[in-house]
Amino acid sequence: MKVVVAHNRYSSAQPSGENSMVDNEIAQLEAVGVTVVPFLRSSDEIANLSKSQKAKLAISPIYAADTQKQLAEVLTAEKPDVLHLHNPYPFLSPAVVRTAQRHGVPVVQTVHNYRHVCVNGLYFRDGRLCHDCRGKTLPTPGVVHACYRGSRAQSAVMATTLVANRSTWRRVDRYIALTGAIAEHLRGYGITDEAISVKPNSIPDPGEHDVDGEGFAFVGRLSQEKGIGLLLAAWRRHPDGALGTLRVIGDGPQRDLVVAAAAERGDVEYLGGVPHEQVTACIRDSGVVVTSSLCEDVHPTVVIEALANARPVLTTDLGGPPHMIGDAGVVAAPDEAALADGLATIAGRARGLRDVARARYLGHFSPEVVISRQLEIYRQVAAAASTG
Repeated sequence: MKVVVAHNRYSSAQPSGENSMVDNEIAQLEAVGVTVVPFLRSSDEIANLSKSQKAKLAISPIYAADTQKQLAEVLTAEKPDVLHLHNPYPFLSPAVVRTAQRHGVPVVQTVHNYRHVCVNGLYFRDGRLCHDCRGKTLPTPGVVHACYRGSRAQSAVMATTLVANRSTWRRVDRYIALTGAIAEHLRGYGITDEAISVKPNSIPDPGEHDVDGEGFAFVGRLSQEKGIGLLLAAWRRHPDGALGTLRVIGDGPQRDLVVAAAAERGDVEYLGGVPHEQVTACIRDSGVVVTSSLCEDVHPTVVIEALANARPVLTTDLGGPPHMIGDAGVVAAPDEAALADGLATIAGRARGLRDVARARYLGHFSPEVVISRQLEIYRQVAAAASTG
């Protein structure tokens, strides 16, 4: 089987779990004998564009003409069975769906965010969940509130993109929903059950270990929507040292909150941004991984990493994580008191949940399980396209 993987990589200045997942997926597909033809662009290219190129880039989310020509050449030369799309913005544009189908190639898209409906893709604005554009013919609230990069002009372009490509998105042969929560989001957008398959992401198996671990780990962007402020507030409800150590890895606009907490308390350790091998070590050194998001996170990689390393997860009851952890953790409401209670509850249960967490990874997120399901999806859409 031959698959074109199409993805616009996010800027390296903002490390993206989606980039890592695409890289993992390509490696896993190749490991089982799939011929992968990468069709990749990167937002890092923007800095080197000329003024005229940047002017063209402004409308490329709506329709990227040069990209369609390049893709058509790849499809003609390679004759793939499937095109698998991840992020189309800004260089690819949703038009790659129609380009592929004109060449007789069915399209699968993995849905990593809510950008079919939401201008910023997060369902989050001004410190709270926001669904103001859901169900609207025109996503004008996203423009009024400058939801895309804090710019009304850029938000207007993205809003126009959503409207202009609504019919394009309904042509996708199969959507991969990473959790049942995303499947429900797609149904609300008008996608039929027949066009949705639920399949999670995967990471390579880090193997078993005998590290005991204590305390908690937070790994992620230090920003309001990721709930680092909420976590620190909940942590302060417990005496210094009562829950072990809270280790924080990441960077972002709320970095100073973590630095201040680490200076204030002896049980908060800020490690900053670190290489991935140190992330794994931090998870193993901890007894629990916590995701305290205030937004509807789709499918955070750190949850899979926790389970793979036999660590249970404390998460808020928003988005994908509650679907991901099963019985391998505790779910709390996204408020200070509830999260504080959740910290105490899972601290007492953590050791007994380690085997449950590891089994959850092996049964749901290991490459063997996930890639098998993905290949079945490819076969289904390729067979339907050949007989359609």
